[in-house]
Amino acid sequence: MKKDRRARREFDYLRKQFPRISLQASQTKSNKLWHLESVIRKKLKDLKALPSAGITEYRELYDGYVGLLGEVSARLLEHYNSRNKTDYKFDEIVSGNFKAYLSSGLISVLVTNHIPKIVAEQFNRLLPENPKDDYPRARGIKRRFFLHLGETNTGKTYNALQRLKQSERGVYLAPLRILALENFERLNSEGLPCNLLTGEEEIRVEGARHSSCTVEKANIQDFYNVAVIDEVQLLSDPQRGDAWTRAILGLCCPEIHLCGALNVKEQLVRMISDCGDELEIREYSRLVPLQTQSTKVRPGDVQKGDALVAFSKRRVLELSRHFTERGIYNSVIYGDLPPEVRRLQYAAFVSGENPILISTDAIGMGVNLPIRRIVFTEIKKFDGEEFRYLSSQEVKQIAGRAGRIGIYEVGYVACTEDDISFIENRLDIQDDEIEKAVVGPGEAILDIGILPLKEKLALWSTREEPLAYYRKKDIRDFILILDRLKPYKLPEALEWKLMSLPFDVNNEELLAQFIIYVEETFTMKAEKLSRPTLNSHSLSVYEEYYQKVNLYYSFSKALNLDFDEQWVYEMRKQVSEEINKLL
Repeated sequence: MKKDRRARREFDYLRKQFPRISLQASQTKSNKLWHLESVIRKKLKDLKALPSAGITEYRELYDGYVGLLGEVSARLLEHYNSRNKTDYKFDEIVSGNFKAYLSSGLISVLVTNHIPKIVAEQFNRLLPENPKDDYPRARGIKRRFFLHLGETNTGKTYNALQRLKQSERGVYLAPLRILALENFERLNSEGLPCNLLTGEEEIRVEGARHSSCTVEKANIQDFYNVAVIDEVQLLSDPQRGDAWTRAILGLCCPEIHLCGALNVKEQLVRMISDCGDELEIREYSRLVPLQTQSTKVRPGDVQKGDALVAFSKRRVLELSRHFTERGIYNSVIYGDLPPEVRRLQYAAFVSGENPILISTDAIGMGVNLPIRRIVFTEIKKFDGEEFRYLSSQEVKQIAGRAGRIGIYEVGYVACTEDDISFIENRLDIQDDEIEKAVVGPGEAILDIGILPLKEKLALWSTREEPLAYYRKKDIRDFILILDRLKPYKLPEALEWKLMSLPFDVNNEELLAQFIIYVEETFTMKAEKLSRPTLNSHSLSVYEEYYQKVNLYYSFSKALNLDFDEQWVYEMRKQVSEEINKLL
């Protein structure tokens, strides 16, 4: 009896609160609705704890508070939909989740149960489990692949390009702009009109039915008779590998030639066979043998045709200065150098004006030079994550540049400080097989609603890859860009374009220039971007300024803004000449 009297007093109190809370519910704003919903849910919990047997008012009061909770939650949802431009329905959220709704509230159920369920359904519907199914047009074509695999400097790409030159319409896909430029010039000089398409420039040649491109610019909507994809082992690269994977899976072309290292063979066979395409493997061996030299190379021992290899820009410049001070002129190559400067440096080495070459491992990618001897000045490198020993593939890629066919009968490999046995071991052992190709998010992710692009990409990156021979692209750079774009509330299609621009997002100066262009375009509504300014005349500033000019070009091009293209080409030429002088 005592408990019943206490329960009745509680019910009377709750009844008195009902009209007041109801009145508040019609007047409160979003931030107070959260608290009000919490208060009502607590009262419902308290009601459940009361001894309800024999008390008829209990059910009426309980139902009344459930109804009031529904009104408050509906108001909360209205505010949420308005703020996030969504259209969620109360009944759809609560259906099947009523206990969770009473326990944690409507928005909690929406975020933790309802939205993930919808997103998962959309991911499953719009993003196929097998990456090959992202390219239905390519799956409708019977394709045949020719795998040109083997050591560096063996004629793989040369042979593949012979087929491209015989085709009516073809495309060459390069890992670097300088290689795309080299083959663009070669094809045009041989009387075959060819376009150049890279992230930094486009040159359209009248009547051209062939294109030389960087691999990221591959057009998978066009049809080609023959395609050549170079340095295909880079499909495993965590940052850029998805571009090679996309080209291999998505090119609409009946004859595709893949050129690369032998350790990518099994991975290519898996991918091509899974697509239902045919393949033919051609393995290449060196015609000019490599010979290691056990004697360490001292500074006074360098000879014409030597290429000294280090693994940082700083070390390359130190070596260059060391030899220049001793009257030994040298060409210099490293990753930050503009392609125009690389060509000038290559030309000086080829002509003999600069008898030696000093380079990072950039030398191992594609360009063939008259190198007699490769001299390793280091056997470790920092790869962005750790300081480690060179892999067997890296050693072979670099050492293989020695002994160009038709110039030397033997290519030599030596070291300056370290024992040659490390290099010999890396040259002799079998390379680790490439077991996974990198895949990136496709534009279909834009068709998935509900979540912002950043959250969708994060969710995409954590989804398990169903096929063991694919892995997800590292999307940290995308996330960084999207974080910086958040205040501008841009449509996702624009965010997608901007996050895909080719520039180093980890360079603070370039990132700041990018944000200036975002401000000018979307806040100031400028019709033209401002040209970047050059603040000093040191080597590093010139190199950075060149990249800013590239960003000015690519940003304008991506958003179809009016810009001074002639100024871009003239400025690149001027800056490249200044860099070359400084070197």
